[in-house]
Amino acid sequence: MKRTYVRPTMVGERFVANEYVAACGDENKVYKFKCDAPRGWLYYYRESDGKVDGERDGNGRARLIGSYHPCGAEHEASTTDAFYDGFVDYNVNGKQDPGEGVIVWRGVSNHNGHATTNLNMDAWATAKS
Repeated sequence: MKRTYVRPTMVGERFVANEYVAACGDENKVYKFKCDAPRGWLYYYRESDGKVDGERDGNGRARLIGSYHPCGAEHEASTTDAFYDGFVDYNVNGKQDPGEGVIVWRGVSNHNGHATTNLNMDAWATAKS
């Protein structure tokens, strides 16, 4: 077995970024949504059904937050905050009927109730806080 000498070579490639990638992930990222559901009795489902879309799939008891009226403000809520399926009981029958679904955010202190009729969270504006 005979050895042969191979001259070392160096090949370089230039890195050109072709896509923006956030290095810090969702840290300090906020959802922007408007508190715009019509007034009524606001309920939410504390147990998740796997997705937040204003519709409860499966069992679970709705919890009454109380009398709700929209504040009309555009809120900025951390993407790590809890959002819930819920409904505004317009006909005061204590159960969710078609057209009553909302997404509920309980606020920073988890005492308030803010609701939006925009049920597609993927379409909500986001920003870094």
